[in-house]
Amino acid sequence: MMKARMNEALNRQINEEAFSSYLYLSMSAWFESQNLKGFANWMKVQAQEEAVHAKIFFNHIVERGGRVKLEAIASPKTEWASPLEAFKDTLEHEKHITACIHGLMDLAVEEKDHAAAIALQWFVSEQVEEEANAEELLAKLEMIGDSKNGLYMLDKELAARVFRMPAGVTI
Repeated sequence: MMKARMNEALNRQINEEAFSSYLYLSMSAWFESQNLKGFANWMKVQAQEEAVHAKIFFNHIVERGGRVKLEAIASPKTEWASPLEAFKDTLEHEKHITACIHGLMDLAVEEKDHAAAIALQWFVSEQVEEEANAEELLAKLEMIGDSKNGLYMLDKELAARVFRMPAGVTI
């Protein structure tokens, strides 16, 4: 049985992950409005990943005999000045999520909740990848600068991204 503090913290993380999904869907919609379908696709896939993350936390709480309490999801930002600004926001958001995951891991250690610590280790590794992906795309956008050709080529590259369920994860 999970302790109350961990149960509450994991419920907050479900909300963080759901907000992440909303944020990336909002970015996808903005990219669609800019006729950048590849960027929109990349963000849709990102939104799917975040929704899966929320479901993983949901399932963990249920499997451990905890109580899931879903809260309202805040409205995300809907406008960006440029693709560069959107990816700056993406990186900052991923850093925030990393801090949340690290806080959960610290709590798991403090509470001696080994099951939570094991489950959270996947998220610690996942956040390394999430930040690296955002940093890579941000660097590419900075390199491209004002080049319409560069933006077009990156948009085509991002159109190829597809959602893949993480290995070993069932929802």
